[in-house]
Amino acid sequence: MIELSHLEKSFQIGDQTVHALDDVSLTIETGEYVAVMGPSGSGKSTLMNILGLLDRANAGQYLLDDINVSDLTEAERTHVRSQKIGFVFQSYHLVSRLTARENIELPMMLSGVPAKQRALAVDEILEKLSLVDRAHHSPNQLSGGQRQRVAIGRAIVMKPSILLADEPTGNLDSTSGAEVTALLESLNAEGITLVVVTHDQAMGDRARRQLRMLDGRLT
Repeated sequence: MIELSHLEKSFQIGDQTVHALDDVSLTIETGEYVAVMGPSGSGKSTLMNILGLLDRANAGQYLLDDINVSDLTEAERTHVRSQKIGFVFQSYHLVSRLTARENIELPMMLSGVPAKQRALAVDEILEKLSLVDRAHHSPNQLSGGQRQRVAIGRAIVMKPSILLADEPTGNLDSTSGAEVTALLESLNAEGITLVVVTHDQAMGDRARRQLRMLDGRLT
């Protein structure tokens, strides 16, 4: 479960202080499907980065499964992130020199998982995401929808409990976007907590709960 209490995050731009998050308190239950919506500059990406332990708040408390992650060292945060959180981005962020299989395998390699265990896990992911026939293709040989499926495979190969998706259909055509949305929702149905940042009202309407942000605050 995610519990945020009175989070504050500000940035200094010249002589101006920008409040990216302003007194944000929020609870997301295990297994929820939540859409975070709002205009550009509303604080959505800042909230996502803090949820994903990629950034720290200036003030407030973040409890993740009853662990106060606000107080952890960077090494401890990295460990928690690798074990509990998966990320899906609009621009995929795949490694161009690696094949689809190797991109999916990468988090396990970085975590020191033995090769035999990695192979079994990646085989399962490739089958699950209908990517078996694309396993040895590089990202530039894949369609946008296939690249995003590889990115999702990389995000879930460590079996995280939380999946954070930032505009996951933003670069896709409507057909590929619908396929990716269905895939994310199937993962949520299996028990993964799904938090999606999106400008797409249709996608937001599919979530079980919408959080709307404006000027760093939940409205």
